[in-house]
Amino acid sequence: MSVSVIIKWGGQEYSISSLSEEDTVMDLKQSIKSLTGVLPERQKLLGLKIKGKPAEDEVKLGSLKLKPNTKIMMMGTREESLEDVLAPPPDNDDVVNDFDIEEEVIEVENREENLAKIARRVKDYKVEELNPPREGKRLLVLDVDYTLFDHKSCAETGQELMRPFLHEFLTSAYENYDIVIWCNCVSPYVQELGVTDNPSYKITFMLDSGAMITVHTPKRGVVEIRPFMKAHLNREKDRELSKLAQYLKEIAKLEDFSGLNHKHWERYLSKRQQH
Repeated sequence: MSVSVIIKWGGQEYSISSLSEEDTVMDLKQSIKSLTGVLPERQKLLGLKIKGKPAEDEVKLGSLKLKPNTKIMMMGTREESLEDVLAPPPDNDDVVNDFDIEEEVIEVENREENLAKIARRVKDYKVEELNPPREGKRLLVLDVDYTLFDHKSCAETGQELMRPFLHEFLTSAYENYDIVIWCNCVSPYVQELGVTDNPSYKITFMLDSGAMITVHTPKRGVVEIRPFMKAHLNREKDRELSKLAQYLKEIAKLEDFSGLNHKHWERYLSKRQQH
């Protein structure tokens, strides 16, 4: 039987359908090399496991029980691109900041068709609880892409793309909030971040795109409503999560969040620190 997979790398998707169950992981890597130029020894395929361990090169693809068109995230860099890895990633025009469409969201949030979409999601989406919610804790939902992890830049390992102070941020947030992680494709990113087994905090559950809805706005057409995302410009200088941890500590003192405008969180934090 044939094996078809989709490789996600560098913000692109590469479809491979020329392999069979008798081919090996190395054969898959060679196919990836022909599409991306990344040498097999520099490839790290996230989520490709057998019996809970990363699949070795000699493992046959048939033993991995891959579903058709399984998406696999690859870490790795072309030889000629290694010097570019440490450079800041380019601005991404396709990233939509939810705060930019705030007024439009207010206009459409109560439309009948959108309420119907939400009702269907609530009915059909199944949440798999990893750790029980704690009484009296607020819920903090974090988007992986561009908040916790730069998923489009090339690197040798996922750790290079992990946002600075991630684990310190989650440890601090866990004191006052139960934590939920959202990602379009949860497993590869989350496994690489190492957030599900950290002894300093616990993840309550994870969400994927099945929990989201789309809305139509006059300005932007179809927009996926997601949490705030902002790609890090330079891992050596980025202190965003460190500052955000302080903001979450400050607002945790409040009884009611309805008067907050998170768009101006830095302004709020600055005022509090001046007192």
